[in-house]
Amino acid sequence: MSSPGFTALPDQPLANSFALPARACCLYQVDDVDALPEALRQAGSTALMLGGGSNLLFVTEQIDSAVQVLDKRIEMSENHGERISITASAGVIWHAFVMHCLAAGAYGLENLALIPGTVGAAPIQNIGAYGVEVMDLIEQVQVHDRHSGQTRWWSHAECGFSYRDSAFKADPQRYAVLRVKFRLWRQPRLQLAYAGLDTELARAGIRTPTPQDVAAAVIRIRQRKLPDPQRIGNAGSFFKNPIVPQSKADALRAQYPNLPVFPAGQSDFGKLSAAWLIDQCGWKGKRQGDAGVSAEHALVLVNHGAARGSELLALAREIAASVATRFGVAIEPEPRLIGAHW
Repeated sequence: MSSPGFTALPDQPLANSFALPARACCLYQVDDVDALPEALRQAGSTALMLGGGSNLLFVTEQIDSAVQVLDKRIEMSENHGERISITASAGVIWHAFVMHCLAAGAYGLENLALIPGTVGAAPIQNIGAYGVEVMDLIEQVQVHDRHSGQTRWWSHAECGFSYRDSAFKADPQRYAVLRVKFRLWRQPRLQLAYAGLDTELARAGIRTPTPQDVAAAVIRIRQRKLPDPQRIGNAGSFFKNPIVPQSKADALRAQYPNLPVFPAGQSDFGKLSAAWLIDQCGWKGKRQGDAGVSAEHALVLVNHGAARGSELLALAREIAASVATRFGVAIEPEPRLIGAHW
């Protein structure tokens, strides 16, 4: 069944990077993002908003309906002195958008290269990597409120951004992202302080890096550290780095001098390395049936072939329990759980 701007397809598999056997009784594919509110209305109040499926763990294997935006338009806006505005539709592939901006001479996103997913998912998750969070480069987000039926542009403040979180994530069934407006730099302002990035650039013999050099270095690091979802099912980093009171971070650091502690944006809090905590509990490379932990990176849960979402979730809960028992620290998942609660 087709309507202006979208098509409804019965009994469709749902793409997800964990390679889990999820299906929707009806999948609404939206080619014009302005038709998204009507597609959501027809799909029903429980319809799942699906991006690239890279940040979802399907614990249930069958859902009634899902809506996916395929609109990939990118629009250059006015220059504002040192800044330049670029607006992208929700369906634009994130990595392609980063590379498009670099080619257009719009800088700031280079540290976020090769993150899977779409532009529409970026503000919901407040994606970040290598010392950069996307919230610092977002000017506005066009949002459809499924409760009120209104569509409007939200200011940066209204988005309620925090570490790997946003106002959208607090109620994912209510808010749908149509477009994101980014405010980037016309001249490079490189962020090179994150551990490993400067080493990678030095290894390549680059002393005065360009934004393109930084993006290439990030791509190499990610390809080396994180398993390719095309080869083995995974959603990248499964757990958030926990943020704890600085007193707790200091006490743990005194007991475990090698524990990495990062600034958390607040003077009285510190951010711990979830990968280090999990690794110390002996989980790297472990597997339970086809649900496992990557041998390359302790933060990454993998599907070795025939794991179910419920098995991956059970493994994640065991990992979190062991970290809490040993270190007294709670860790939480980054992916959204479909059909279960953490």
